[in-house]
Amino acid sequence: MVALVVAQTLSTLLSGGPPELRIVGVVFNAAAAFSTYLLLRRPDRNRWPLVAWTAGFFGWHVTGLLTLAGIVTTDLDVAFTVGGDQQFSVLYQAVLTTLAGFAVHLLLPRPNRT
Repeated sequence: MVALVVAQTLSTLLSGGPPELRIVGVVFNAAAAFSTYLLLRRPDRNRWPLVAWTAGFFGWHVTGLLTLAGIVTTDLDVAFTVGGDQQFSVLYQAVLTTLAGFAVHLLLPRPNRT
């Protein structure tokens, strides 16, 4: 999750998109970082808020991947494009989609084995 937050924040800052969109992105990443901090501080507590954030990141990057691939039209191309490079942006969205999917899987509580 920490890697997701750092990568997403850097991408948001370097995207060159509208300043309002970058500010919103940084605020969301700060909230995710705080959720991660709370989980790391007390790993025995409820993980569901962090799982929800990570699932949201997964959904966002899936949407970005589908938008950049031209499968769906969201008019958010500028939000999903990193540094103006289409190929790098598709690669970035694919990597972050995979990372977020693994993070959701790893964060889900496991049943107690007795």
